[in-house]
Amino acid sequence: MLLENKTAVIYGGGGSIGGAIADGFAAEGARVFLAGRTPAKLETVADRIRAAGGQAETAVVDALDASAVNDHIDAVVEKTGSVDISINVITSEAIFQPLADISTNDFVAAIGKGLTTQLITTKAAARHMVKQESGVLLFFGGSDQANIHPGMGNVQIGFDAVESLRRQWAVELAPHGIRTVTLLTGGIVDTFPDIPEMAGARQSIIDASPLKRAATMADVGSVAAFVASDKGRSITSTQVNISFGACYG
Repeated sequence: MLLENKTAVIYGGGGSIGGAIADGFAAEGARVFLAGRTPAKLETVADRIRAAGGQAETAVVDALDASAVNDHIDAVVEKTGSVDISINVITSEAIFQPLADISTNDFVAAIGKGLTTQLITTKAAARHMVKQESGVLLFFGGSDQANIHPGMGNVQIGFDAVESLRRQWAVELAPHGIRTVTLLTGGIVDTFPDIPEMAGARQSIIDASPLKRAATMADVGSVAAFVASDKGRSITSTQVNISFGACYG
């Protein structure tokens, strides 16, 4: 298995994307630690992983609370001996409106929250990875330089900001053997609510792909597991495009 004897921490592990990544990691042998604020959602993912023969543990952690994040990851390392993979996919505050219609305070607060949680969780993992001289830090969303969609509000800008943060981490952590990779996606269609209002958005993602396909949650989990594994050891300081060609990072 690609991730046998590896320890992975997933913030937002009870969500659709976090759960898909957890499934992918666990299927490849990783011991998965799911962190989030909603116990029931975390346990649903953990139960699914255990039923499939994988290893999963849960913890209620606010990924915006630096003390809670540090206490949790210290406990994980004390229990397992290392933290090999970390990714933060907590729910972001997405404001899908034209920029002119978004209040300055709401825009700044949403972007600030996204950067704050990413900084907190990455710092916590990096502290241990530097000591180990190894580790993989994954990010999700990515920077799409060809973004042509109006009404994206703070969403793509937030992804771009996190990608800039990831690039700086790459420069500072590469000398310690730590890899940093972003999963670039144009949207995961099977996370969209199954309602008529979302049909147009779903189809636009498919139409933007030269292959007329869209990445699924299963695709996200599979690619994340490969990138985080030793098979992906040559991939770092970059984005991995899982948009079926719809995005241009």
